[in-house]
Order: sequence, then C-alpha cells, then structure tokens
Amino acid sequence: MKKVQLLLQYLERQFKDRAIELGYSNPLELLVATILSAQCTDERVNQVTPALFKKYKTPLDYAQANVSTLEQEIRSTGFYRAKARNIVRCCRRLVEEYHGQIPDTLEELVTLPGVWRKTANVILGTCFGKPAIVVDTHVKRVSQRLGLTRSNDPDEIEQDLARIFPKERWTVASHQLLLHGRYVCKARRPNCSQCGLFGICTWKEKTQFRFRGEN
Repeated sequence: MKKVQLLLQYLERQFKDRAIELGYSNPLELLVATILSAQCTDERVNQVTPALFKKYKTPLDYAQANVSTLEQEIRSTGFYRAKARNIVRCCRRLVEEYHGQIPDTLEELVTLPGVWRKTANVILGTCFGKPAIVVDTHVKRVSQRLGLTRSNDPDEIEQDLARIFPKERWTVASHQLLLHGRYVCKARRPNCSQCGLFGICTWKEKTQFRFRGEN
C-alpha cells in the first residue's frame, strides 16, 4: 500500500533514532514511569522520577512503601492516589509471583495492577525488543486523521495498525506516530503547514490549518 510506504518513509526521516522521552534505566523504572504518565506529560513525569528512582530501587522497595508518602512524592503527576496504589500493588505482585522480575509477555503484564495494553506494549517494545504497537492519545488522533483507522477504541486501533504496518516496524512506527502527534499533528493547533503528510492526510479539517502553522 503506497500510502503506508510514504507514511513510514516520512516518519523514519523525521524521527529516526528518537528514543522514548520518559527517563529510565531499567524495565522497573520504565514500568513506573509509564504508570505515572497516564493523563500526564512525559516532561512532568521526568521531573518527578529522578528522586523517586533514587529512593525506590527494587520492586520490594515499592511493595513496602508507605502509600501516603508515595502519594505525595508523585502528587504533581495527577491522579496520584490511584497511581500510588497501583504502583504498590503492582510491585507486590512482582515480588510475590515473579521474584521481583518484570514479565516479558503481554498476557502476564496486563494482569499487573495499573498495567493496561498501552503500558504493557511500551515495556515489551522498549525493554524486551518485542514487536508491539503503543496506542496513546497521540497515536489514536494521528491514525484517525490519516485514515488508518475508523475506530475510537485503542485495542481496535492497535489491531488496525498491526494489519497495515510490517511487524518489524510495529514498535518504531507507533513511537514515531506518537512523536508526530506530540510535535506536529497536535490536538488543538496542528501544524499542517509544516506537515509532510498533508498530501495523504484524510482529515476533513486540515485545510483550515494549512496556512496557520502555530499562529
């Protein structure tokens, strides 16, 4: 499909070698950071995690954490009560069932408290090198505007992208779509005037942004 080829070529030119923007040094840190990133920017999460990762180094550290204290430590990421509770419960499961190791299958990861398909796919693709498509709000928006999917359901969007992207490009391409949505195809003010995908974009509202840029 020529449209997909053009899309993948463009994304590779624009975002080649661009790594995930959450700070981490091991699978546990990325797991925690991804849980914190729900309804929060990566920038804000990266302001919180250095002190957090210095204090909590293992799943056991989180499993034994005082939930009220952890809540205050992650408060600025929003929804901090639910996130703190999920992190502690998740790490208790890791200690009790996985000997403190992060499982490397989707089926196991999604059974952990606070871990949904998006988080699981981030871990699988980034830490374990397994083909995985991450569908966040950016990927959802870009995929819909480009006509890659008609669905609003993240799981169905993941399936649609899996059908049209080569499996070996799943991880990279979905991350590049995310970056395109974050920096170019924004929700409120898409920078259509600078978008190399304008010609293959099916979004009906694109013309009103064609000459606006960021203004």
